[in-house]
Amino acid sequence: MMSTKISEKDLMEALMEKSEKKTDEKQRWVNRILKSAKQYHKLCPYFDKRTKMCFIGMGIKCEREGKFETCPVFRSFLEARFDEYKSKNKPLPLDFQDVVLSPL
Repeated sequence: MMSTKISEKDLMEALMEKSEKKTDEKQRWVNRILKSAKQYHKLCPYFDKRTKMCFIGMGIKCEREGKFETCPVFRSFLEARFDEYKSKNKPLPLDFQDVVLSPL
């Protein structure tokens, strides 16, 4: 039986490709959920109109006045949800309503 050796460089490249693929999957899912959220909400669902505060940021004043398409706080919230689903081996929701309603 012949053994094959993988060079350190080849191993690192393979690991980088794997991590890039995972990141791409995360970004695709986050973008899909953002698009779905836009169908349901004109303003961020975690934005309090009366106090102009963000419920995700817990006490942070929303600088975007509820526009969540480019909001880093909303995006990081969705990325954290993605990581939670993956860590618990649960299927990823396909719709924003499923993200909000499904318990982790």
